[in-house]
Amino acid sequence: MYQIAICDDEKLELDNVEQMLKDYHAKSAGGEFLIRRFANSEDIFLQIKTENYQPDLILLDIYMPGSSGIETARKLRDMGNTCKIVFMTTSQEHALEAFGVDAISYLVKPVSEKTFFPVLDKVIKDLENNQPQYILLQTANNCIRRVELNDIIYCEAQRKKQYVYLKENQGVYLRMTMTKLFELLCSYNKFVKLGVSYIVNMEHIERLDTQMLLLDSGKEIFLPRGSYKELRERYFDYYFGDKTLFTMRAF
Repeated sequence: MYQIAICDDEKLELDNVEQMLKDYHAKSAGGEFLIRRFANSEDIFLQIKTENYQPDLILLDIYMPGSSGIETARKLRDMGNTCKIVFMTTSQEHALEAFGVDAISYLVKPVSEKTFFPVLDKVIKDLENNQPQYILLQTANNCIRRVELNDIIYCEAQRKKQYVYLKENQGVYLRMTMTKLFELLCSYNKFVKLGVSYIVNMEHIERLDTQMLLLDSGKEIFLPRGSYKELRERYFDYYFGDKTLFTMRAF
């Protein structure tokens, strides 16, 4: 589900944009849209503060009573908010300022499906590519923990338990076998199994040679005998797709 905020002080514009969003959703196979309408930026910030509202996309007019759209976007960025911002306004004169607050598009009214739908295509694609992925793991003390896949650096077999090393020097012991753990992770192509003791997230490999790999956490893992060639191909294929386009070498 994508949360979309429309902020414009004119009801007709709110109606028009909301209808185009509904028409776009009806024609696409993407996730659900949860649309909220705001007549000014103060209402958005109130929702953020009181309800922890976190829109994925804000469709923002520039000329509004109180804070302008540019001022609103700048305040959001100063708060650390990284939501997608699309400006919809009657003038081109603020385009440079718009991209200074990392807006992804600047549409001049009247906005039509012809100009709006390609922007939505890009927004949805970006959101899908950056959507966090999670798995549920049963810890050694019988708790269920949700872990983001990108946070997993590597997994190591430690006697009868498995230890998952996470970012920020965190980790968790699991009550499951290495085989079962790999069954959970193998459908995600970033994970590769090294012998019987390790599963590695290739996102975190900094260096790879014929004997060992270095992870961005500083951990060195020595490779099982005969595993380098296959691992090198998996690593290049993961990053480049077609490994034949690149020169294979140890680095």
